[in-house]
Amino acid sequence: MSRTSQRSTYRILAGIAIPVYRMVARISWRGTENFPASGGFVVAANHLTEIDPITVAYPVYKSGIMPRFLAKESLFRVPVLGWLLAHIGMVPVFRGTTRAKDSLAAAIAELHDGGAILVYPEGTVTRDPRMWPMRAHTGAARLSLQGQVPVVPLAHWGDQNVLYRDPQGKRTVNLFPPKKVRVLIGEPLQPRELMRPGNQPTDQPTADDLNYATTVIMDRITGLVAQLRGEEAPESRFDPRARKESS
Repeated sequence: MSRTSQRSTYRILAGIAIPVYRMVARISWRGTENFPASGGFVVAANHLTEIDPITVAYPVYKSGIMPRFLAKESLFRVPVLGWLLAHIGMVPVFRGTTRAKDSLAAAIAELHDGGAILVYPEGTVTRDPRMWPMRAHTGAARLSLQGQVPVVPLAHWGDQNVLYRDPQGKRTVNLFPPKKVRVLIGEPLQPRELMRPGNQPTDQPTADDLNYATTVIMDRITGLVAQLRGEEAPESRFDPRARKESS
């Protein structure tokens, strides 16, 4: 599908989703000047609730950039939804299969074409009981280092008051009155800033490189969240894998 067709479909969907979102959330943001004026980039955000893809994409879209998410491949097989995802240029993620590399290649191709890829490094809604960013996966770091593009850290706070999921998975919905939602966009992290001290940027990062870069990204996101919350972030991040192993 051509980019023109994708943009047209995106605008139609945005024209539907944004007014509905604004009925339940009063959003404001700062820092859109940190989106690169040219070239591809990754937006890495914290994940509070199932509705925050709109929160994260909204300021990117309003800045004149058509954002794309990495989405689970299974969603592309859902009737109607799969068609929509494909027609707005979302990138399918084939987890745990031999096609996983295809997802990476497609995302990097989009970045090299000047696109913006939105990523939740945590991989899912945070399980931290206090809703701080938790331990993350290395996907955002891999896209940045292998694609040699910057990462723009983005934090948001408030949309969990519209739809909240507790650590046990129970959801609470509170639509009215509209909730205050704030977004803070940080300065872009260049690939060289994600490398360990003394190491040169490379598009073939090692596991240690990816882990270090992920820590840098999550530290920056967590710092932005702390600013929005007006609180000091915990010294260590919640690790859901450690919780499972100890249970």
